[in-house]
Amino acid sequence: MDQTADIPAEPPVSAKPEKARTKPVARPRNAATLIIVDRKGRSSPKVLMGRRHAGLAFMPGKFVFPGGRIEPSDRHMPVAGALSARAEAALSAQVVRPPHHLGRALALAALRETYEETGLILGTRDYGPPDDVPDGPWAAFRDEGVLPDLEAMHLVARAITPPGRPLRFDTRFFSIDRTHVAAEATGIVTPDSELVELVWVSIAQARKLDLPRITDIVLGDLETQISGGFAPHLPIPFYYERRGRGQRELL
Repeated sequence: MDQTADIPAEPPVSAKPEKARTKPVARPRNAATLIIVDRKGRSSPKVLMGRRHAGLAFMPGKFVFPGGRIEPSDRHMPVAGALSARAEAALSAQVVRPPHHLGRALALAALRETYEETGLILGTRDYGPPDDVPDGPWAAFRDEGVLPDLEAMHLVARAITPPGRPLRFDTRFFSIDRTHVAAEATGIVTPDSELVELVWVSIAQARKLDLPRITDIVLGDLETQISGGFAPHLPIPFYYERRGRGQRELL
């Protein structure tokens, strides 16, 4: 920004100084991501990661967990079970006037985005298909007779994209076990899709991939949760930036 343009060399006494023009800071959008953990018969758990298309504006070519922002339909999808009281409290903490059922909408956004990006439908068939499903991607859950099971989900961390980025998200990282994959659609991951490749890798292997920095950090938080059996007393960190410095608080 050029603050010298159009300023007279000797402004009149009555003239008021121009206010510095500042670029508006993008407001973070509520979003959620899902870490699917495969612990069956393995001494070293594996996680599902996807490589983003190189042509995307946000994190092109990076390996990430599937996820995205809340859509209106996420507020109306029937569910089985509920998030733990600990998760609900953490999801509402450090949020100004949290909307009704914020935690539920975030958890459902993580499940829906995972289906849209990977083809995996996570939930339970124990209660039959949902009766009333919003239009769009949730129809796949009805067709497969699957209800999202929020009780199976654990909150791992929260992170806000630093200021100055063109796209910013207030992201909640959930985890769920691979045993809750109830169905899978084919043809979702292609060379032209948002995620062009899916890999199951150990946490050590994941850290060798081309990751966003926050993803590497959250992998450490995931290790803590796995080793502690996702117990309610385990810390749920919140990452954000203040005055150019990274912050870590516990929710």
